[in-house]
Amino acid sequence: MKSQDIRSNFLNFFKEKKHTIVPSAPMVLKDDPTLMFVNSGMAPFKEFFLGNAEPKDNRIADSQKCLRVSGKHNDLEEVGYDTYHHTLFEMLGNWSFGDYFKNEAIAWAWELLTEVYKIDKNILYVTVFEGDKEDGLPMDQEAYDFWKEYISEDRILMGNKKDNFWEMGDQGPCGPCSEIHVDIRSDDEKAKISGKDLVNKDHPQVVEIWNLVFMQYNRKANGTLENLPNKHIDTGMGFERLCMVLQGVKSNYDSDVFIPIIREIETITNKQYGKNEKVDVAIRVISDHVRAVAFSIADGQLPSNTGAGYVIRRILRRAVRYSFTFLNQKEPFIYRLIDVLSNKMGIAFPELKSQKHLIENVIKEEEYSFLRTLDQGLVLLDRIVKDSKNKIISGEKAFELYDTYGFPLDLTSLILREKEFTLDETGFHVEMKKQKERSRAASQMSTDDWIVLSEDTKEEFVGYDTLEVNVQITRYRKVTSKKDGEMYQLVFDLTPFYPEGGGQVGDKGYLEDTHGDVVYILDTKKENNVIIHFTKNLPKHLNETFKAVVDAKQRHRTEANHTATHLLHQALREVLGDHVEQKGSAVHSKYLRFDFSHFSKLTVEELRDVENFVNARIDGKLPLIEKRNIPMQEAMDEGAMALFGEKYGDSVRSVRFGQSIELCGGTHVKNTSDIWHFKIVSEGAVAAGIRRIEAITSDAVKDFYHENNRAFYEMKDLLNNAKEPVKALQNLQEENSNLKKQIEQLLKDKAKNIQGELINELTEINGVQFLARQLDLDASGIKDVSFELGQQFDNLFLLFGTSNNGKALLSCYISKELVSSKGLNAGQIVKELGKFIHGGGGGQPFFATAGGKNPKGIDQALEKAKDYILK
Repeated sequence: MKSQDIRSNFLNFFKEKKHTIVPSAPMVLKDDPTLMFVNSGMAPFKEFFLGNAEPKDNRIADSQKCLRVSGKHNDLEEVGYDTYHHTLFEMLGNWSFGDYFKNEAIAWAWELLTEVYKIDKNILYVTVFEGDKEDGLPMDQEAYDFWKEYISEDRILMGNKKDNFWEMGDQGPCGPCSEIHVDIRSDDEKAKISGKDLVNKDHPQVVEIWNLVFMQYNRKANGTLENLPNKHIDTGMGFERLCMVLQGVKSNYDSDVFIPIIREIETITNKQYGKNEKVDVAIRVISDHVRAVAFSIADGQLPSNTGAGYVIRRILRRAVRYSFTFLNQKEPFIYRLIDVLSNKMGIAFPELKSQKHLIENVIKEEEYSFLRTLDQGLVLLDRIVKDSKNKIISGEKAFELYDTYGFPLDLTSLILREKEFTLDETGFHVEMKKQKERSRAASQMSTDDWIVLSEDTKEEFVGYDTLEVNVQITRYRKVTSKKDGEMYQLVFDLTPFYPEGGGQVGDKGYLEDTHGDVVYILDTKKENNVIIHFTKNLPKHLNETFKAVVDAKQRHRTEANHTATHLLHQALREVLGDHVEQKGSAVHSKYLRFDFSHFSKLTVEELRDVENFVNARIDGKLPLIEKRNIPMQEAMDEGAMALFGEKYGDSVRSVRFGQSIELCGGTHVKNTSDIWHFKIVSEGAVAAGIRRIEAITSDAVKDFYHENNRAFYEMKDLLNNAKEPVKALQNLQEENSNLKKQIEQLLKDKAKNIQGELINELTEINGVQFLARQLDLDASGIKDVSFELGQQFDNLFLLFGTSNNGKALLSCYISKELVSSKGLNAGQIVKELGKFIHGGGGGQPFFATAGGKNPKGIDQALEKAKDYILK
């Protein structure tokens, strides 16, 4: 059975069971600070399990893209070495929100596997929660009794808390689960050892394919459990493992999910899968990682140096280093796999096809960048080897290569073995552990349980219409972190505060009680559909009514910038073409940032046209036309633009200014004239095919022009109030250029004149013509003198020092004959002597320089120079 049919059969089966089939949510999470990526099928539905929102349908089924590369669920380092772990994987799932429970979940799972997919019942095992004394939980007898109707009791196994009690995290909804395992070993292997003895033992052919979670408890911050108001079903079946079973192969990578990618890798690299274990690992790593990176980029997450972007960059770089080390690929090639991937999975996930060229360009540029880094690392490693006084390289040096330059440990170790050096890997892991502990300590956070003051949980946002409203606190909790210390999170029955989202920052403001006491709201965020307000101090009178007031000035500036991003998007598509798509934004009160797809740097004319287009709409005084809670399809039919990577519900809000219409939940000015003016302050590249514009509006533009006006008059004053300041500056530049040429010539003449004096000062020591002294020349003049003398004398060793404007410079010249015969190295020498001038430097073995901030140390350095030829 082909993978496409396996997926569609699953969805059709549950559609017949009256489930609504929903598309996969974007893999990159935008409104859940506890997760970077969707790491399980239930993540997009957390708000329903937590009771923060009501689902439109009580029965849902889907195939959800998941990524497990960070946090609690991290499979990255296992990927490639076994045949069943992945970074990106599809989770087939069926969900019940307070509808059916264990009986139906078990019955339908068995029916689908054995009657639709025709899996032999005799190769299946199931596990049931055995109970846990610590939590006071009994064995899940109910699930056990249901399973007895379908499978013999010797195939029902007891599972411990680790394997058979599913928890969202340290807190939150949880419950016992039943796993379904499959044994696809040969009959001979089964005769030697029973499959029941291999369940949950990491055997590559005895694997879990489906987990049925019976969500019925809530884990509190103190560790205790309480019953949820409603019982839910959350199931997850690994699509890749299911394909392996149904296609009769022994590895996920041998299924048609991966084989097309593997064949393309074989063709490009001229390597064969299945002949060499190291090559096989590399091919599995690449075929897995290219999927993770491609889907992440399609969902709007580009590789970067921070956060989720860093995770994606790390995955791609892991693939590149395996191709570099084990497939001998020194040029980018992973981007060429996107064509095969989009053809294979583009039907189920159309974003792969629509974003194909962007994905290819980004991956190609990242490959080039990291391959250059690897080249730099090879040079640095070579230098470390040369400077080593023994055959052992410290773990600290290897970690510096890894941490600073991204140079992988296994590659360092491989190269050192080839050079007959050894690496202190224990030392490396000690340094790695220190870094992880620093990182963990910096991000450590503890969150108390919510303290509920009122059962009114509608938590309505009224901030589109008002910036001031009377509210009540419905619940609060304390959060403690190393970064922010103690903070309190408050939830209101209704709020005018806009929570961070869609690129827009959260509102700030204050709460005032009837006694006149004020508590400042420092930020507003949304977590699992709940609007949370952050404050340093807890209000004294929690059960009172408060006046909630948004900082109006900051909100207006933010609204102006947010509206400008819509107009900017329209302008870019008008000026550059319809290929332009928004790829990210940041909307603050002081500025806006807008990332978009485009292949080249914008010209001065294009930037001017974009600015003029936006300002024409501002001058046009276009009113805000918004439609709230309208059907998604209605908004699309009206021409609204939806952004890739955003999660939209069935009902949306559309925002229109003239011909600009977008789906957006952010706040906006009532009329474009409120923006006042739009000014681009920078434009540049973010990644291959992605450009970034930073711009300002409103008060920030006024400040910009005031500052430029002040600078203009200061400049004019310096030019003696010239009537034509630009022409006066041009004259000064020309005059300055001529004077520079005269000075350069004078210095050259001075250098020539000083040569005779220097020749007379040369001293022969151990067959070396030696001179160390200070010179009143610039760096260029010293270099010219050194090379002129070098042409006249063999075995020459020169060290010159000079100072200018409180800075020191050392320059060392060594004849190439001395470099080879005595092993002298100018780069190494100035690096060592640089300590006297509180600086450092380097260069080539025959000429190098060092700069520092201590001119007084020049004499000591010159005195020390003689030691190098007395050895």
